[in-house]
Amino acid sequence: MSTYVYGIAAASHPSLPKDIGGVGDPPRPVRILKAGDLAAVVSDSPEGLRPKRRDLLAHQHVLGEAGEGGSVLPMRFGSVAPDDASVTQVLAERAEHYRERLAALQGRAEYNVKATHDEESVLHLVLGQNPQARALVEANQRAGGGSDEDRMRLGEMIAGAIQDLEASDAEDLLRALEPAAEAVSVGPESHGWLANLSFLVDREFAEEFLAVVEQTRKNHPHLALRVVGPLPPYSFVEPGPAEPAGTTAGTAMSEE
Repeated sequence: MSTYVYGIAAASHPSLPKDIGGVGDPPRPVRILKAGDLAAVVSDSPEGLRPKRRDLLAHQHVLGEAGEGGSVLPMRFGSVAPDDASVTQVLAERAEHYRERLAALQGRAEYNVKATHDEESVLHLVLGQNPQARALVEANQRAGGGSDEDRMRLGEMIAGAIQDLEASDAEDLLRALEPAAEAVSVGPESHGWLANLSFLVDREFAEEFLAVVEQTRKNHPHLALRVVGPLPPYSFVEPGPAEPAGTTAGTAMSEE
């Protein structure tokens, strides 16, 4: 039976979850594997596991329960090892790496910030900043809509200006929020978002970080910001070669 890995913690963690439901249908009971001063939160892995909503939420719930009492390194959804012995072997072999990461992430949470443009607001902004585009709009209106060539030219002009604004807004957002966090991770590009940023925040200063987000929202009314958190610090585990040997990387736990 393969072993599903939710996260890694110190063996002294005061409240690692046991016997709660994990992934699978029916849910596989969660249990703890220990090796020296480290522990892994695991369960049996169901066959044919896919990133269905029920299992994604179960994965997140287990990590949420584990994170209540101390630092936990969250594994991505779909991390599966061949068996329990392979998990404890990796805990022992890579103990130094895991200890360092646990210390670095103690008391920290991840906040994901995605940004997109409010279409109506950004169009007004682009036309206000671009006299040439504004003049072409007015000329087309006087001409009853303008020629196909003029409309195409206007569309290309506005699309280029919006693309430039997306790039500058993404830089502005990073510049505004980065000082309020301990670390930042730039996420993969996602359709419809001009920025996808994850921030590592000390839980004691979470309100201050969120206040900076809100002020940034007010300073950029043409931006629509979506904030998700606090989350386990998925983007800051830095597993690299330290993921359990034999694990298969599944779909990353994410908020779309």
